[in-house]
Amino acid sequence: MKCEPCQQKLTFDNTGAVKELFGNLNSNLTVIEKAIGIQIKTRGQEITLHGLQHEVDLATSLLHHLYGLIRAEYPIYPSDIAYALRILKKTPKADLKEIFLDQVYITSSRRIVSPKSINQKRYIDAIRHNDMVFAIGPAGTGKTYLAVAMAVAAYSKNLVGSIILARPAVEAGEKLGFLPGDMAQKVNPYLRPLYDALNDMLGREKAAALIEQEVIEIAPLAFMRGRTLNNAFVILDEAQNTTIEQMKMFLTRLGFNSNAVITGDVTQIDLPDKQKSGLIHASHILKKVKGISINRFTDADVVRHPLVQKIIKAYEKS
Repeated sequence: MKCEPCQQKLTFDNTGAVKELFGNLNSNLTVIEKAIGIQIKTRGQEITLHGLQHEVDLATSLLHHLYGLIRAEYPIYPSDIAYALRILKKTPKADLKEIFLDQVYITSSRRIVSPKSINQKRYIDAIRHNDMVFAIGPAGTGKTYLAVAMAVAAYSKNLVGSIILARPAVEAGEKLGFLPGDMAQKVNPYLRPLYDALNDMLGREKAAALIEQEVIEIAPLAFMRGRTLNNAFVILDEAQNTTIEQMKMFLTRLGFNSNAVITGDVTQIDLPDKQKSGLIHASHILKKVKGISINRFTDADVVRHPLVQKIIKAYEKS
């Protein structure tokens, strides 16, 4: 079947929303042109699309969705256009308002944290409706960041009294023993990504104050042994590097009025001597347990630099 060029005219009725939709010097439209491979011309509040039928249809849908988000007072950034386009390519009937307008938290810099893919939306909903949630997938898919956002949001609403963030102290090709300082100083750099997420959510001063007050605790997984974690939002990050015994220890720490989120990337296991990952084991034996949700992400959910998605795909094919 031959694909014939076509054109489509769109008219939007709100001047302010149209200005934001077009972007400064039509920058948003330029992003759409390059991403889809069409030509876009404007005249006042009217847009004319030129391209192949399927390209024009996709651009038409994207523009209507973005316009609807803007009218709902959602600030559109170039990255949002890329995320929206990725969703519509895979799921043409997706409701972008349902995804992008699901406000999880507003950071200290007034940036809205919300899901950017269908799987991220499912993940957020799973955390809301289950006491224990697993998030398994590649780097850059928002597993930890969204979990921290949900934890901070739960604390701010007085749903929990504390936030506990843990990581197994397994080195990614490096040895902690060669680092200077005592054990706390040795593991602190390893826990840095968790501090970064908290600082982004709360600001450095507030995050530091809550850590000082022990409302927020960031610690190696080994520090969880023997404890019962009540009235807490607990996150275990980099869980692919737990052994089966460590994972069982962590999962059985959960106390009353607590939630647990376990995140990890099973393609980046750093356990020595080919030990079996506790994350892989747990995801198999717990998949049918009521109250536990196991969520999986793919490279399509990557929300970092576009090159990250390409890198992940390249490694999967190698």
